[in-house]
Amino acid sequence: MKMRTKMVALVLFVITLASCSRDSPLESTDITVAQNAIEVENELLGLVNDHRVSLGASLLQFNAVAYQYANAHNDYMISKGSLSHDNFSSRASKISSETNAKAVAENVAKDYSDAAQAFEGWFNSIGHRTTMEGDFTHTAVSVKKNSDGDYYFTQLFFKK
Repeated sequence: MKMRTKMVALVLFVITLASCSRDSPLESTDITVAQNAIEVENELLGLVNDHRVSLGASLLQFNAVAYQYANAHNDYMISKGSLSHDNFSSRASKISSETNAKAVAENVAKDYSDAAQAFEGWFNSIGHRTTMEGDFTHTAVSVKKNSDGDYYFTQLFFKK
């Protein structure tokens, strides 16, 4: 009986240590978390969905898991000071495993002053437009400003 009590105490101790970890699986401790520009996010999502509807495509549904990864990627890009698709395959794999997604894609942008300009930039790029118009069911848009007030945009798309 004493051995069982010690074993339960050890398991509880290990669980407590693991649950107090300071690092999120989505971000590193050396990355500054920027504030979201919610109005710009909503406007950009609306523009993308309006465009899709104009083509007869389905509306994309918001997904909280994709939003976490889009936010973390914007924080990463802001910390680096540059636009990138770094670690996309890892992001896509994690989104797929957490949502049962069959396909994942992303658009990123910076140096646009609002949602309409970001949308136009993506629309005028064949690759980005193909992603916006693609056979996806879910999405999340993250828009954040760096310390200089410049927007960074990440939109993740996936299909269940």
